Amino acid sequence: MIEKVLSIIPDFAIDALKDSLNLVPFLFIIFVFIEIFENHYAKKITTFLKFSEKIGPILGAAFAIIPQCGFSIVATLLYVRKFISTGTLIAVYIATSDEAIPILIVKPEEIKTVGFLILIKLILAIVSGYVIDMLIKTHVKTFENKDEASAEEKEVETETGCCNHHFSEQNWKAVLLHPIKHTFLIFFFILAVCLGLNYMFEIFTQEKIEAVMLHHSLLQPVFAAVFGLIPNCAVSVLITMMYLKGVLSFGSVVAGLSSGAGLGLLVLIKRNSDIKNTVLIISLLLLISISAGLLLELYHF
Repeated sequence: MIEKVLSIIPDFAIDALKDSLNLVPFLFIIFVFIEIFENHYAKKITTFLKFSEKIGPILGAAFAIIPQCGFSIVATLLYVRKFISTGTLIAVYIATSDEAIPILIVKPEEIKTVGFLILIKLILAIVSGYVIDMLIKTHVKTFENKDEASAEEKEVETETGCCNHHFSEQNWKAVLLHPIKHTFLIFFFILAVCLGLNYMFEIFTQEKIEAVMLHHSLLQPVFAAVFGLIPNCAVSVLITMMYLKGVLSFGSVVAGLSSGAGLGLLVLIKRNSDIKNTVLIISLLLLISISAGLLLELYHF
């Protein structure tokens, strides 16, 4: 029975299913650790704020580079309420990679790429954060008392991350159930991307696909950065899988993943009453991401 079903399914679809299923156990393990991390740092928000004025971009980039979906949302809420600077927020956005690093980590041959990607995004995030803070002076408030800090933590906890889970969920069920839900969600994203790309390779040659995707063109990092702005973790999955399939260059991946701030941008658009400020932040994010991608493309990284 199974053999008959498999005989009907095209080879490109079977290959896509195999590649996607092989990632599931590794992604689940990674997402469990991510969930534990999220539960841990949610209680450390006041500590982060205490030092944010002086070393905000460094702390923001360091926290955001760790694969998780919540920190860009937390940083956005803190920025809207004037508790962190514009540079710190940009640093968080640039360092955020959503699902890219977990997907790359499970591929042993991509370990060097992961290290290089993390290094570039960290340097880009920290340098950009401090430069922006020098150019744009942001009045950063501080907590006057514990009650105010506690109220801010409650404000953060009301927001939901990916899969509509609340940051206030800190029990064993959340630590296990959310990674299971998230793993299958990302599995279906990866499967859909693999099916689409494998089908393209089945019909067209590598050269034609590269031509359509502007491979080795300076326009590719630009389009990747604009595409990365879409606030959805499926975007980082698509960008990463297209890189693994050889469709996107490394410079384009850096551009797309640097502009991809996850759900943080959605919260910024929704919560920031200063529309001009929101446009400025998105413009800066796009400009920095495109510039980094173009530089890497020019030097053939």
